[in-house]
Amino acid sequence: MIQVHGYAAQKAKAALTPYLFERREAGDYDVVIDISYCGICHTDIHQVGDEWGGSMFPMVPGHEITGIVSQVGPKVTRYNVGDKVGVGCFVNSCHKCEPCRNNLEQYCVEGMTTTYNGIERDGKTPTQGGYSNKIVVDENYVLKIPDNLPLDKTAPLLCAGITLYSPLVHWKAGPGKKVAIIGLGGIGHMGVKIAHALGAEVTVLSHSLKKQDDGKKLGADYFYATSDDATFEKLKGYFDLIINTVSAELDWNQYLDLLALDGAMVVVGIPEKQTPVGSFPLIAGRRSLAGSLIGGIKETQEMLDFCSKNNIASEIELIPIQKVNEAYKRVLNSDVRYRFVIDIKSLEQK
Repeated sequence: MIQVHGYAAQKAKAALTPYLFERREAGDYDVVIDISYCGICHTDIHQVGDEWGGSMFPMVPGHEITGIVSQVGPKVTRYNVGDKVGVGCFVNSCHKCEPCRNNLEQYCVEGMTTTYNGIERDGKTPTQGGYSNKIVVDENYVLKIPDNLPLDKTAPLLCAGITLYSPLVHWKAGPGKKVAIIGLGGIGHMGVKIAHALGAEVTVLSHSLKKQDDGKKLGADYFYATSDDATFEKLKGYFDLIINTVSAELDWNQYLDLLALDGAMVVVGIPEKQTPVGSFPLIAGRRSLAGSLIGGIKETQEMLDFCSKNNIASEIELIPIQKVNEAYKRVLNSDVRYRFVIDIKSLEQK
């Protein structure tokens, strides 16, 4: 077994503290990665708090992982020692269901094996995430990081980036399309960058105008405050695609009215409570309400290559792991522009 250092929550809502644990030795098709950086996703906070139920402890969070290959199994063909790589939200799936066969492993019928707070395919070993110095992953679930992308600013692409890239591509955001991003946070700011690079007209819908200058610098054409009732009157029937990135409770019906004929609103943020949706805003304009969950391995690699070509990376604040609990509090207060990334070398500090 491989000895690993990390930070873990020992129970729900507990502070993260230093934690020693073991990972499996590299199997035939496994890649051992020395982790360099790991992003802090809001999901990490939900899971540590057991806010969605089903959290398992002790828990090492983290599913926005970048690092360097330090060892490969004897049958590995895709990676070599020294390669820059990444690991996102899942590390395995069944390989045989229709979604898996169609490169949509995140929708695996048997359930994807999540990078942490999951169970390995052996049915008994808990998965532990990237707030640690090493991880062992099947080569088919490892991503190549293009040379021109910095490992620290690339880490959030493995969740935040693909979470927006997938629906933007699926719903054909591009020239001539009017796209709105609800929320300019860790996920939303990636949506602005990617939608702009795809050639769409991009609007940010945020509670206030506090981040307007940032939004324009990131690539937004327009920026509106949703706290102003006039916004909803002015933009009625305007957008082809709206992506809701926030987990706060919103009146979805109000936003559905902003869609043009055949427009779609896609939900990627997860509110704690169910949201009532009326029929009339949907049928009045043949509108669609849909959801989207990260992306498969093939599409995530396409996203990384797209970001490489368009010089897209996340806006980050780099922190030592000793400040992770403080960072969680700041995320909850929306006090980060726009994603915290942990420098895993800081694990070596006493």
